[in-house]
Amino acid sequence: MGPGGEAVVGRSVWEAVLVWAGFPVLGALLGLGVRPLADWILETSWVPDIGPARFVAELPQPQASIATVAAGVVLGVVVALTAQGEVLRVGVGPSAVTLTRDGTTRTIARGDVTAVFADGKELVLTGRSGEELAREKSDLATGRLAAAFTGQGYPWRADGDPHRDEYRRWVPDEPELPAGANAVLKARAGALEKGDQKDLAELREELGKLGVVVRDQDKRQYWRRARIGG
Repeated sequence: MGPGGEAVVGRSVWEAVLVWAGFPVLGALLGLGVRPLADWILETSWVPDIGPARFVAELPQPQASIATVAAGVVLGVVVALTAQGEVLRVGVGPSAVTLTRDGTTRTIARGDVTAVFADGKELVLTGRSGEELAREKSDLATGRLAAAFTGQGYPWRADGDPHRDEYRRWVPDEPELPAGANAVLKARAGALEKGDQKDLAELREELGKLGVVVRDQDKRQYWRRARIGG
């Protein structure tokens, strides 16, 4: 439980231990294996004699092994920091929800939230007009999220998206979309094909401004209109 009675859902203790201990240890083992690998390359006739391998093999010992192990540990810590930052942290408080990833935090007021649910591997919060207030990729256990939200009185939907029946598959030049939405969806289709997560998120926001909600499935886009005006 966080400050002010906030329920916090993030990486579990055992996952945190695995990340912070596992990656540095793995890095150390890789560093320890650099010298034996270099020796093996130089002693094996069918493997090309590459310059870096000879350089490593000629470094003085034990200083060289100590240096490579230390470098491996540092690399492991960097990887652990990156992995930690990528994990979504959800803070569910009496008056607001905070969503934190990569050092960036979004705050959503409790009064704006009318439904919270898990859509596959995504956490979704919707508002009074059916608009999406947030859609965040999450590997957090659905049970933990449900307990945090219901414990604070939020409208958790165990049955999933209350708007699921309103979605339609997007096809180019869909006539029922508002002006500009087809162009955004076309650009987003390209980003979806490339897997460009930054563009996908930015274009989702652009669609939200036009009153269009989009969800993805197997590189296909499905859309619905938000009920502008409530």
